[in-house]
Amino acid sequence: MASGSAIRGSRVGAGPMGEAERGEAAPRFWVSYWCANGHETRPSFSVEAGAEAPESWDCPRCGFPAGQDKENPPSPVRNEPYKTHLAYVKERRTDEDGAAILDEALAALRARRGG
Repeated sequence: MASGSAIRGSRVGAGPMGEAERGEAAPRFWVSYWCANGHETRPSFSVEAGAEAPESWDCPRCGFPAGQDKENPPSPVRNEPYKTHLAYVKERRTDEDGAAILDEALAALRARRGG
């Protein structure tokens, strides 16, 4: 059993946290956003700051983009998979080009080695 004079669950300056301590809450408005998975999220925005709700919001549950139109949510962003250097080379060259380049390089190597 631990001994000590600290009261469990408290910290320096801790006290009741009501509106009297924090002040009045700013007036807010809530906007509903829906993602392609049907999740709804409702962030709030300040009325006084003149904040405008953005067109889209990232869904906190699945990470997909969410829009304000429940019937037509934005489609998920398609991420391109990582490509290796060889994959990029194969996009630019045909197999015949690759074979010709390889033959040329082997010929140059053999010529340098004297064979």
